[in-house]
Amino acid sequence: MVVLAASLITKSGKVLVSRQFVDDMSRIRVEGLLAAFPKLVGIGKQHTYVETESVRYVYQPIQLMYLLLVTNKQSNILQDLETLRLLSKLVPEYAPLDEEGISKSAFEMIFAFDEVISLGHKEIVSELQVKQYCKMESHEEKLHKLVMQSKINDTKDLMKLKASEIDKSKIDRNKRGYTSMPSMGSGRIENNFNDIPNVSGIRMINDGESILKSKGGPSVSAPPKGQGMQLGKTKRANQFLESLKAESEVIVEDVQPSAIQSRQVTSPPTDPITLTVEEKFNVTLRRDGGLSNFDVQGSLLLQILNQEDGLIQVQIATGENPAILFKMHPNINKELYYSENILGLKDPSRPFPTSSMGDAAGVVLLRWRMQSMEESNVPLTINCWPSVSGSDSYVSIEYEASPMFDLRNVIISVPLPTLREAPNVRQIDGEWRYVAKSSTLEWSILLIDNSNRSGSIEFVVPAADSSSFFPISVGFTAADTFSDLKVLNILPLKGGPSPRFSQRTQLITENYQVV
Repeated sequence: MVVLAASLITKSGKVLVSRQFVDDMSRIRVEGLLAAFPKLVGIGKQHTYVETESVRYVYQPIQLMYLLLVTNKQSNILQDLETLRLLSKLVPEYAPLDEEGISKSAFEMIFAFDEVISLGHKEIVSELQVKQYCKMESHEEKLHKLVMQSKINDTKDLMKLKASEIDKSKIDRNKRGYTSMPSMGSGRIENNFNDIPNVSGIRMINDGESILKSKGGPSVSAPPKGQGMQLGKTKRANQFLESLKAESEVIVEDVQPSAIQSRQVTSPPTDPITLTVEEKFNVTLRRDGGLSNFDVQGSLLLQILNQEDGLIQVQIATGENPAILFKMHPNINKELYYSENILGLKDPSRPFPTSSMGDAAGVVLLRWRMQSMEESNVPLTINCWPSVSGSDSYVSIEYEASPMFDLRNVIISVPLPTLREAPNVRQIDGEWRYVAKSSTLEWSILLIDNSNRSGSIEFVVPAADSSSFFPISVGFTAADTFSDLKVLNILPLKGGPSPRFSQRTQLITENYQVV
């Protein structure tokens, strides 16, 4: 038996659903066969099939429509009728028996036809099996959608955080501009803006000795600590710069605020339920290669704003990392967790405690730890190569990031010998900043992903011992974790729909050094 096509057509000849099962027939040929069928059926005939020179039409009336199979003439008519009978049982299951209902559910009906007929041959399936196959869901697809939604939520949270930082910086800038203005009761405000060129390029730096540098930008430095730029003063720009030099300040090129100045700040929760997956990373790498310490400590925190949302259970999915050991809170039902991966209290009548919107803490549901001496687990390695030539030290530093994580706000802090001037940076992938107070070069990369898994910096300083450039400290964050723990769902114990919740996931460095 070979079924060439299966269709639902009206008695007037309008094709509602059509599925072709063989590839050696053109679409025009199938359309021609279907267009010829209403003329062959006629009126008042009681037959269930019609034959032509090349094909056989096996059909069954369904109200104002025909369910039609187009087969070859060598096909077994009994098997054709059995296939037709099974399809006639499936059609009402997926759509109302009218033109509009059939058109809206055309794809579901075609999927059902595909489960019954494969490459023109009938599959050995029942009506119940076809329904079950069409309803089958993919756990991997669900997990993928949850991961993608989690990334979208993380991006939205980051956008909100950046927007709040921008608003805060504007407020601080306005405060600095008006703090030193004379009171309105004096009746006079002197305006000598023209005496100080490029006022907009001068910025305040808290420690009074931090210096930023990038490609280009006007020369400017920070004022001495404890002094602010006051409006109405008649001091000229050269006198201003000379006073900075008298305070042992180093003047280099300035840049706009960059990733070096930004710090990761956790915004308070805004959703009724917030779950935070956080891992703190401690690593010590040896300068000549190898690993001295590798320790990851993670936690799953639950924050609930409203007491009525406390009667819940948390369904999670953990990664398949055998090196990670999980420990639950003593009040968590261990049997429920081990059997169904659900975190709930031993006493289901008790709600989880709540926390206020300004409270960054929460209830720790789960803790875990990972220790390893495998260097392949390190997401970022640093190689430093100092060499002395004449009266100068030439330092080349290279980073290499593994593809396991995308790293954000990466800052590599390199100690330097005490310098009177900023180092001479000859080449860099990213931006750099010289902190004169601590004599440290901070190399920053906003994001490390597949486009820049490796990068380098080269700079020159006066001749110094190679140990002067160690230990190198590294800081970064990531939106993925070693445990790969995901929150799948929130299960309300009172019934009803799942409450709205958000998930935050981050990996942060607590102590990451190259010694």
